[in-house]
Amino acid sequence: MTSYNAPLEIHVHGEVLLRDDVDFKALQEAVKPLWKYAGARSLTEGAQSLYEEEPGIRFDATDHKLQLCWTVRGDEDFRQVLDDLCMNINEISTSGAQLEVTFYDTEFDDEEETRGTESRDDFLILFVGPDPAAIMQAQRDLLVQDVVGLMERHFDGAELGGVVHEIDKLFSQRFDNLVSSLELGKPPKGNSGGAGGHGGGRRPRHLH
Repeated sequence: MTSYNAPLEIHVHGEVLLRDDVDFKALQEAVKPLWKYAGARSLTEGAQSLYEEEPGIRFDATDHKLQLCWTVRGDEDFRQVLDDLCMNINEISTSGAQLEVTFYDTEFDDEEETRGTESRDDFLILFVGPDPAAIMQAQRDLLVQDVVGLMERHFDGAELGGVVHEIDKLFSQRFDNLVSSLELGKPPKGNSGGAGGHGGGRRPRHLH
């Protein structure tokens, strides 16, 4: 359970499309690391954010997605919560998505900064998805968005097709390397014994 004297405020933000068979009960179990960390006994109790203006943890039944805009008081141990959360969301998601996590050091002040002490502020982007291809797709889309956004200050968007193509090549190579590493875990063809490694699934689509 977190304490009101905890040194950090932690904000989790993101939107994840869910499988059609995922209901509120399944979602409650998937995001249990969050509401349990907040000291709640259920998602209904723990969905509210530290700040009333934030929607908190929401199940959008119309579009069948999880929406996160939720702040909790905590400490560095919250990073383990994120590991558990991502593994759970992978199991119920239908496409890749990103989660943004901000750590804000509430105890850091001007005097500490003057003394050269560093705050514990931090920002993470975590990727979730049903398989490696979906996760890589989300990573690729964010990178393209960031690179194109930066370069459009100097070039017309129509000139950047080659840059996007090179990014796609990098991710295709990463995906092929992943598949190759997984293939090494498979039994030889014709060998009926043992369980093979899981294949890499579909290749990420390339959006231009």
